[in-house]
Amino acid sequence: MDTVAASEVDGRVDARTFTSTNPVTGAVVDTFAICGQAEVDAAVATARAASAWWAGLGFAGRRACLLAWAAQLAREDARLVDLLHAENGKTAGDARIELVLTSEHIRWAARGAGRVLRTRRVVPGPFMAGHSGRVEYRPLGVVGVIGPWNYPLLTPVGSIAYALAAGNTVVFKPSEFTPALGTWLARSFAAANPQAPGGVLGVVTGFAATGAALCAADVNKIAFTGSAATGRQVMAACATRLTPVIIECGGKDPFVVADDADVAAAARAAAWGSMSNAGQTCAGVERIYVTRAVAEPFLAELRRALDGVRPGARPNADYGPMTMPGQAAVVRRHVEDALARGATALVGEAASVGDTFIAPVVLLDVPEDAPAVREETFGPIVTVRVVADVDEAVALANGTPYALGATVFSRRHGDEIASRLDAGMVSVNAVLAFAGFPALPFGGSGESGFGRVHGADGLREFAQPRSVAVRRVPIPGTTMTTFRRAPGLLAAVARASRLRHGRAPRTPR
Repeated sequence: MDTVAASEVDGRVDARTFTSTNPVTGAVVDTFAICGQAEVDAAVATARAASAWWAGLGFAGRRACLLAWAAQLAREDARLVDLLHAENGKTAGDARIELVLTSEHIRWAARGAGRVLRTRRVVPGPFMAGHSGRVEYRPLGVVGVIGPWNYPLLTPVGSIAYALAAGNTVVFKPSEFTPALGTWLARSFAAANPQAPGGVLGVVTGFAATGAALCAADVNKIAFTGSAATGRQVMAACATRLTPVIIECGGKDPFVVADDADVAAAARAAAWGSMSNAGQTCAGVERIYVTRAVAEPFLAELRRALDGVRPGARPNADYGPMTMPGQAAVVRRHVEDALARGATALVGEAASVGDTFIAPVVLLDVPEDAPAVREETFGPIVTVRVVADVDEAVALANGTPYALGATVFSRRHGDEIASRLDAGMVSVNAVLAFAGFPALPFGGSGESGFGRVHGADGLREFAQPRSVAVRRVPIPGTTMTTFRRAPGLLAAVARASRLRHGRAPRTPR
């Protein structure tokens, strides 16, 4: 992980504690411990001690606890909106959306785990007659979750709730920029479930070294969200113990506008998908490819959709600040490089990029090898390229190492275009719609990572399948796995196998 020494964080820390601050005003939100290896190991040990109780509740018992947690968060929603604004900088609107989706994911995981992870019977096949088979899904034990700052509730809950629903206990390391929100999650779970022992959902706070300590601890799996560079370090740290990982490392998500798109709807979706949450969304819109046939009206609608959209410090602003210090420098580099390479600004300019607030920037015809096209920007800018047709749009959309999300706008060919895109998730005629479906798995490939959270696939990520075969009815003369098998048995089995598998399938007409 990116190593940050206590003395290097602008006075936010001493040797044992650090402060969380408002990204706009610098006001202190709270002070937190810097957890080292000993503290992390203790938290994991506490989680391990609680795991038998939690797993023993069964699906029904865990469902009740998780639904009580969702209810607790609903009761606290006004204070959570205020805290999201104070610690992360989100507007009230962005905070409300995050809270709604957080609660939906807890509810879906709670209600879906019993159905998805219940023991299931399997067909033994003709050569295992007399046997039965089943697959059981057992808890892993203790899951470590390393969360980001951009969606400090929704993103970690996408792992935490599903890991808990599957019967695991969890140790959560929130981002050093949003520890108050991370600790709130654990406190609210405990408040909702006073009967639960400590450690069902625990929190450790600190910087990169704390995350490294969690990877080195006695956990059974790590779920990480962050940069690809840090993701590689997480994988390397976990490799020493063969600890499995889920890695979600962001994207450079394309947005394809076809000839038959509703250009007004597409423009509104592109505007929100690229600028909401100050562009600090891993699956947000970063690249737009619009066909020449509709480019002129689309660009006009995009300018109209962004007219008057501005960031601000007030809760009712369109979107908020850059949460992480230094991110504005990345955005500035991308914008200045693109303009120097001959791109033009449809909306905004280089001066739109401030140190804390960045006004919307739309860049036309940025070269495909520019950082603004190749690297994750994580700010309220978007590139637009006019292409000859959908074929060119798809080729360019698939031209980066990322493969997280994508968007397609087309009245008649949306599904067909979507099927051609290298992405773990695609929204058709909407933006980021897949994030609103708790039942849909979330994740990507390539530089975007691997593994899935959310949905049935997300639940299975936090369970260990176990296969069980049972001989129910002994059938004399049919056992092949013995030195005293019946004479002629293998010859008869071979003949049956040839009859079963030897015929070539008919070629479909």
